[in-house]
Amino acid sequence: MPRLQVAIDGTAGAGKTTIGQMLATQLNCPYLDTGAMYRAVSLLALQANITLEDKDGLAQIARAMNFSTREATPTEATDGRQYTVMVDGEDVSQKVRSSEVEAIVSQVAAVPQVRSELVTKQREIAEQAGTIVMIGRDIGSVVLPNASLKVYLDASPEVRASRRVRQSGLLNTEQAKHGLEQRDRIDSQRTTAPLVIAAAALYINTDNLSQEEVLAQVKAALAPLLD
Repeated sequence: MPRLQVAIDGTAGAGKTTIGQMLATQLNCPYLDTGAMYRAVSLLALQANITLEDKDGLAQIARAMNFSTREATPTEATDGRQYTVMVDGEDVSQKVRSSEVEAIVSQVAAVPQVRSELVTKQREIAEQAGTIVMIGRDIGSVVLPNASLKVYLDASPEVRASRRVRQSGLLNTEQAKHGLEQRDRIDSQRTTAPLVIAAAALYINTDNLSQEEVLAQVKAALAPLLD
């Protein structure tokens, strides 16, 4: 298989994680959810009592942390995960999904110094992997602007909120919708690497599509590159 970089961006709840993991499994290549890296910085900041105003402190966390992901073991997969997130040798897969992290991750991700540190790490991971599926909110536009294939997944706020409620089992739809819209607003309006549809990206609205139908569209776009 030729060296491939697949960049999958899009709004929260549009299906990036699921499609990215499915595609990486089929391509038998590494998968990186860059959002987990920003969540990891947020988690470490909370643990170290570093405030959002301390941009240099946040950047230092991003620079120093040892971040990696790997396919979940059968035991780990019992909680529904496909991949395990490791930070400084600790499994933080559940911790990075906490409500406390969720509340600040978009603000942490908006800090230019943090983005600079993590983009460097993300590019290094992609270079070492050769072929990789990477998901996030600035992959095709910033991290991997020369990616073999760029995809942008989207869905209506109502559909995305409904999905989040099913995933979490905690929020009601209105709360989930408000949270998603607030996060989209922060990510779209930040001055550094805002959420945009990258040039030449394949745009897919997933509202009325199954996971298999979305994956089929991505694979169809990828097929000419596999020859």
